[in-house]
Amino acid sequence: MTLLAFLILFAAVVIGYILNLRAAREIRTGGTRLHSLDGFHGGFSALVTLVPTFFFIILWMMFQGAVIEMIVKAGLPDGVLDGLGSGAVQLIMAEIRSIAGGRIFGTPEEWKLAAADRLVSLRFAASVLLVILTVIMTAVLIYLSRKTVEAEFRARQGVEKIVLGLMIGCATVAIFVTFGIVGSLMFETYRFFEMVPFMDFLFGTTWEPQIPIRADQVAAEGAFGMLPVFLGTLVIATIAMIIATPIGLFSAIYLHEFASNRVRAYVKPLLEILAGVPTVVYGFFAILVIAPAIRSFGTDLGLPIAPNTALAAGVVMGIMLVPFISSFADDALAAVPRSLRDGSLALGATQAETISKVLFPAAIPGIVGGILLAVSRAIGETMIVVMAAGLIAKMTINPLDSVTTVTVQIVTLLIGDTAFDSPKTLAAFALGMVLFVMTLVINVFALRIVRKYREIYD
Repeated sequence: MTLLAFLILFAAVVIGYILNLRAAREIRTGGTRLHSLDGFHGGFSALVTLVPTFFFIILWMMFQGAVIEMIVKAGLPDGVLDGLGSGAVQLIMAEIRSIAGGRIFGTPEEWKLAAADRLVSLRFAASVLLVILTVIMTAVLIYLSRKTVEAEFRARQGVEKIVLGLMIGCATVAIFVTFGIVGSLMFETYRFFEMVPFMDFLFGTTWEPQIPIRADQVAAEGAFGMLPVFLGTLVIATIAMIIATPIGLFSAIYLHEFASNRVRAYVKPLLEILAGVPTVVYGFFAILVIAPAIRSFGTDLGLPIAPNTALAAGVVMGIMLVPFISSFADDALAAVPRSLRDGSLALGATQAETISKVLFPAAIPGIVGGILLAVSRAIGETMIVVMAAGLIAKMTINPLDSVTTVTVQIVTLLIGDTAFDSPKTLAAFALGMVLFVMTLVINVFALRIVRKYREIYD
């Protein structure tokens, strides 16, 4: 039904555009001069019909599920939810949704079957109502916009105002989304630190976030020391950058300064193909090629090597990051004014001296930007680490041992139907908050570097 509502909206937009366009042409054909071109009158009708109806459908889709579940929950028999926590209530509602979707496990109670039937009927009624309201709304908007087609109507200004409003709205949404992300992180992190001491999280050396079910497990409240997780993230990211940075920079310098046009035409696209390879493919490459090779080499040297190693994940991640650094560095070198290069060569400098003392320093802002993008990608990578480095958090900097990263632990903690009322799930937000702060510090530091060199070479 939602697809039908969007199809109705699309048809209404086309109809409104055609009606206003024809009306404007009829007025012009009659000898009357219009203030705006015919296309603006059609575009005004299309935008007036599209924008309000589209947002109406989106808002309906956003709140439909919550409202329906609220109605279903209110219609449950008295006493079935008494004394249950939020997590237990969510599990019951998840079971009702599963039954409504045809996924029945075991023999559910009669009141759950009745609630599922009511959920299905409410969803169908809501979908039908959405289609009806969409038809009514688009018809009214087409009628109102059709009445605006007059000789003195400023359709162009109307179209421009709507488009400007959309752009301002998009910018505002982006700002509020940013505040929402930070606010949600801060709120859930605060709830986590109400259950776990801040110093224990920040300086703890043991990461065991599971909820204990026996008294002899790590501790009655679990262990949430973040140092092993962040240490593993830094180890893998450092290995990746050691691999990616020199290869990316040298390949960019070669392609920009030494390679012929024919070689560049083939090598640069092939190099950038690496950026489009799915990370799961890199993960397969790590566990099938790189990890066995490292274990075989370590066995020959008599070194103890874990089945999953930070080195394997870091090497493959470094290969994945090469096109990011290479592309940014190549674009930065190309943006350096030709006069700087020609002036250096005219003064007698060699090509190598020109690159190292003129082009490279002038291109520092773009190069730093590419390296920072690669660092952010390395810190946020998950699939390669899961497949090649493992899930065990260890307090080690040994690249031949298995480690884990922040993003892997966040995904692990939030898998499945989770209730945000325990330290285990809230720990994911605490990790995300610290990662956010760390990334922000890196970006601020890089911005200072970029501004410093831009002041010199702009």
